[in-house]
Amino acid sequence: MKGTQPASRRVVMTQPEVPNDNRLLAALTRACGPGLQQYLQHVDLRQGQVLCEPGRPQHFAYFPTSAIVSLLHMTENGASAEIAVVGREGMVGTALFLGGGTTTWQASVLIEGQAFRIGAQTIKDAFERSGAARQVMLRYTQALAVQIAQTGVCNRHHAIEQQLCGWLLHGLDRLRSAEVVATHELIASMLGVRRESVTKAAHHLQDAGLIHYARGHIVVLDPAGLEQRACECHAVVKKEYERLLPHEPLASPTRQEAALAAL
Repeated sequence: MKGTQPASRRVVMTQPEVPNDNRLLAALTRACGPGLQQYLQHVDLRQGQVLCEPGRPQHFAYFPTSAIVSLLHMTENGASAEIAVVGREGMVGTALFLGGGTTTWQASVLIEGQAFRIGAQTIKDAFERSGAARQVMLRYTQALAVQIAQTGVCNRHHAIEQQLCGWLLHGLDRLRSAEVVATHELIASMLGVRRESVTKAAHHLQDAGLIHYARGHIVVLDPAGLEQRACECHAVVKKEYERLLPHEPLASPTRQEAALAAL
């Protein structure tokens, strides 16, 4: 149809999202006041869009609200494997305030959607000037580190069907629907396994009535059933995010920290 975007490049727009739709941004606002929000830029992220690359400086930190970003480790021969996912619970750009400046992984948009981004220097300033903001960002970084470590354990020791269940559950935690848009080929690339293995595992889950899969769309019919078939990795990671990044305030801002509004 004339004027219609290709499906792979189309961003499905819903009602405008707000910064507090991102859990980490909400925690930062509670910790040090709303000063950072005036520097946020709302952006639409396309599937496959690269937000940062290994060894290259990052110019923005991204806080997804409906998008999901995959952190990928790339090998010299071009292969890749997912080490973590980032959605409305967190951010892409921890290297900006940890001091390293760059990372060894690539951040690529897995599920298209919306996000907010902020300049690199602004997020650095927030980290350095506000003890409350620093506490929030370090707690998030610890939770992300747990996810990365648990992913390595899962890929080494657990069956592909268990990995697939966990991967789908991680997606559900970050989406507002029960549908995950992803082909078997894409999932295989994320897990670092053969596509045929993902297809076999997906058929088992569909035959069990846990999911419905058709043309790159996976609808989760029974999340509790997926949790029963998954290994412990998803639960471990989810528990750490709940512990380290609770919904209630971690601290009240001081007058000096509230002055971030004048950044």
